[in-house]
Amino acid sequence: MKAMTVAAPGGLDRLRLEERPDPGDPGPGEIRVALHGSSLNYHDYGVATGGMPTEDGRVPMADGGGTVEAVGEGVREFAVGDSVVSCFFPDWLAGPPRIGDFSRTPGDGIDGFAQERVVLPATAFTRAPKGYDAVEAATITTAGLTAWRALVVDGNLKAGDTVLLLGTGGVSIWALQIAKVMGARVAITSSSDEKLERARTLGADFTLNYRSEAEWGRRVRDWSGAGVDHVVEVGGPGTLAQSIEAVRVGGHISLIGVLTGRGGEVPTAALMAKQARLQGLIVGSRADQQAFVTALEATGIRPVVDRRFALEDLADAFRYEESGSHFGKIGVEW
Repeated sequence: MKAMTVAAPGGLDRLRLEERPDPGDPGPGEIRVALHGSSLNYHDYGVATGGMPTEDGRVPMADGGGTVEAVGEGVREFAVGDSVVSCFFPDWLAGPPRIGDFSRTPGDGIDGFAQERVVLPATAFTRAPKGYDAVEAATITTAGLTAWRALVVDGNLKAGDTVLLLGTGGVSIWALQIAKVMGARVAITSSSDEKLERARTLGADFTLNYRSEAEWGRRVRDWSGAGVDHVVEVGGPGTLAQSIEAVRVGGHISLIGVLTGRGGEVPTAALMAKQARLQGLIVGSRADQQAFVTALEATGIRPVVDRRFALEDLADAFRYEESGSHFGKIGVEW
C-alpha cells in the first residue's frame, strides 16, 4: 500500500510517498480501515517541517477518514462499510483530561493517517457524521473537536452568549459555525478584509481587521457591551493581552494555539481583574467526539474545506497552509 512518510530531521522536501506492507487482518477488538482523506493542522505542519521532532520515517497526519473493511472478534460498534473518523487521543476514551503529550497521537508519537489502510483498535475511531465524505469527516478530529470542546464542553456555550474568534483558520471557522448554530453572537478578527467578508456570510456579527486596528480587544469589548463571554485564543502570547481586554469579568478564554510563539508575558494583573478563567486545552476525548458527531447530524453543519490536494502532493498542501491563504480547512484525499 502507499504511505507518505517524513524523513528525519523533517522538512517538506523530505516527505516521500512509499510502498509499505499491507497491515493485514484485524485482531480481536480491532478494525481494518481503508483511508480516503485527511486534513491539515498546525500540529501536522510542525511534525512535517521538523519543528516537532519525531521518528525517522513517521507517517504524518493526525486526522483520518475512511471506511471499515473488516472487523475483529468482539467488535460490536462498527460493521463493514461503516464510515469512520480517527481520534486525536486514541487512549483518552472519556472523562477529564489525563494526557499532556503527543506520545500516542497519530502522526506524531505513532504513525498517522497519510496512508491507504490501517488496522487499529476500534476505540481509535468514532463513526463519521452521516453524509460527510472522508475529507469532511477528517476535519472534525483535531480542529472541529477543539472548537467543540472550547465552546461547549468547557465553555458551556448557550444561546445569547458572545464569542470572540481569532483568525479564519480551521479551529476558528469551526467555532464560528458551532457558535452560530447554537444561537451565540460572534466577533472574528483577520488581517484580510476578503476573509472577513466570507466570515460574515457564515454569520459573523462583528468583524475586525487586526492589522488596521491594533487595539482590537477594546473594540470587541465595546461591541459586546461588558466584554465577550468566550474567547477561542489560537494566537498565544502575541494576542493574549488583547483577548483578556476583550473578555468580560468572569468570562472564559480557551488557550489553544501557539501561532505567535510558545512563551511570553501574561498580563496577570489584567487577568486577575477580569477574574476570567484561562484554560489550556488540547483537542478532546473520544466521548467528546461522539457527542460532537451527534450534534453535527442534528444541526446539519458542514465543514468549510478551502482546497483539496492529492496524497502525493502533501508537501504542496503544507506550503499552501504556510502561505496563510486558506479559509477554514485544507484537505488531502485519495
